[in-house]
Amino acid sequence: MNDTFLKACRGEETDYTPIWIMRQAGRYLPEYQKVRGKVTFLELCKTPELCVEVTLQPVDILGVDAAILFSDILIPLEAMGTPLEFHEGRGPVFPEPIQNQADLDRLIIPDPDEHTGFVMETIRLLRKELQVPLIGFAGAPFTCATYLIEGGSSKVFWETKKMMYTNPELFHNMMEKITRTTTLYLLAQAKAGAQALQIFDSWAGVLAPEDFKTFALPYVQQIVSDLQETGLPIIYFANNGATLLEMAASTGADVLGLDWRINIGDAVRRVGKVALQGNLDPFALLLPKEKLKARIGRILEDAKGAHGHIFNLGHGIHQFTPPEQAKAAVEFVHELSQR
Repeated sequence: MNDTFLKACRGEETDYTPIWIMRQAGRYLPEYQKVRGKVTFLELCKTPELCVEVTLQPVDILGVDAAILFSDILIPLEAMGTPLEFHEGRGPVFPEPIQNQADLDRLIIPDPDEHTGFVMETIRLLRKELQVPLIGFAGAPFTCATYLIEGGSSKVFWETKKMMYTNPELFHNMMEKITRTTTLYLLAQAKAGAQALQIFDSWAGVLAPEDFKTFALPYVQQIVSDLQETGLPIIYFANNGATLLEMAASTGADVLGLDWRINIGDAVRRVGKVALQGNLDPFALLLPKEKLKARIGRILEDAKGAHGHIFNLGHGIHQFTPPEQAKAAVEFVHELSQR
C-alpha cells in the first residue's frame, strides 16, 4: 500500500508530495465515457461494480496517490426522501424543494446502510482492489441545503439567503437534519473501509464571513467532532473560501482544501499547523508542458512550509481537459517534489 497521501494528511514526512485530482474519475477520461454511455448518472452511482471500475480508472491511467469514491454529494439527500433527477445540460434537480417546516418534516434521517448500502458495498469492493488509500466524501450541510432549498444549482442563491435572513429557525432546523444525516453517512463510509473523509463545501464562498460563522461553520465543526472517533484524516474544502480560511481551520479538520484564488504560501502562514491540499487552477492543465511544470514547481515551493501538503487542483478537473495533460501534471509533481 502506497500510504504517502495518508502521511501527508497527518503532517508526517514523505518521500515526495502526493497528488490526487478532484473529479479524477470523470468525463475527461474516454474510459469513463464508455462506462457512462451505458447507464444514467444515477444508475452509475448506484451500481457498485461500475463505481469500482470508474474509481480505479484514474489510479491506473494517471498514477495518482489516492482514489476517491465515485459517487455524488446529493446521494444522501435523495435518501432523506426527496426526489432527485439529473438533466443533461441542467444538472441536478430536486422537483420538490424545501419551502417550509412541513416540507422539512417529511424528510427522514436515513440509515446509511439501509438507504445507501450501494455506496458502502462500493467501498468494500474497492478496498480489495486498491494499492493507494481510498477517500470517502460527503457534501457539507450548507452546500447540501442550497440544493434542497433552490431545487437544484443556483447562481445567486436567492431562496437560500431569503430563508437564512427571514426564517432562520427553519434554516437551522434543516441544517441540523442534514448534519445528522451527513455524520451517519460518513461514519458508515469509515466503517466500510474509507481511509480518509473529505467534506465538500462547494458553495461556502457565496457567504459573507459573518454568515458563514453563523449558518455554516457550526455544522461542519459538529461533523468533524463526531468523526474524530474514526481516527481517519478529515479534509474540509470550502470552495472560493480564501476569506474564510481561519474559520475553516477552526473546524478541526486535519487538512484544508484550497481553491486557486489564494497563494498557498499565504495560506500556510494563515492557518499554522494544518495540512493543505491544492491548489492548481484546473485550467492551468491547458498550459504547454514546460509552463505547466514551472507552475507546479512554484506551488510546491510555496507550500514547503506547510504542516503537510497534498497536491491537487483548486477545483474539479474540467471535462474537456486532455487526459495526457493530467498525467503529465501527476508526473511533474512526483518528479519535482522528490526529497
